[in-house]
Amino acid sequence: MLLKTYDEQSLLFNTNFLEDTSSGGFAYRGELVIEEGEVADAKGRRKPPVALLFGAVLLEESEKLKLVVGLLNDLSQLELLLEKYGKDLADDLAAMIFVRNIGNPMLVETGGKTFNLLPLDEGIPWNEAIEELALEKSDFKGQSAGDKLVTLYNEMKGFKPRGASVVTLEEALDQTIEVKHTARGPV
Repeated sequence: MLLKTYDEQSLLFNTNFLEDTSSGGFAYRGELVIEEGEVADAKGRRKPPVALLFGAVLLEESEKLKLVVGLLNDLSQLELLLEKYGKDLADDLAAMIFVRNIGNPMLVETGGKTFNLLPLDEGIPWNEAIEELALEKSDFKGQSAGDKLVTLYNEMKGFKPRGASVVTLEEALDQTIEVKHTARGPV
């Protein structure tokens, strides 16, 4: 059970849920640690993670990740994600990664896998994925939280964002943009 192993290794952070699916797999929503914090004390406890896949939506079946959805602050973190979890990705992977520092949708082919990369300044990856796939609440009616991820996976197979060009990871990294943060909240 891959996701349970991640949990034991403290690679799942701010867990929303980790549960079985009716298809025999496991589903997870929360954050996924991409780069762990350094060891903080003699007992091996760590400082907070350095990099996360925010709003991670993961579906595991047969000890492989079949669905990966989440938000990266920087496209360069995709390389770290692949270094850490690349061996665990299924051949029939469906991946939708929202990235803050890209301006246009892209299809990145790397390591024999295709990643749908979509620009997103702010938002929740789960909600954005549902909107991108034009799913509605009725599509999930009566399903457990885990089975909703199975529905998302089935809808995402074969998905390609409109206007997305197919590029290598290196080409995608050359197309990043500078993100300007605006002040929010009371002044």
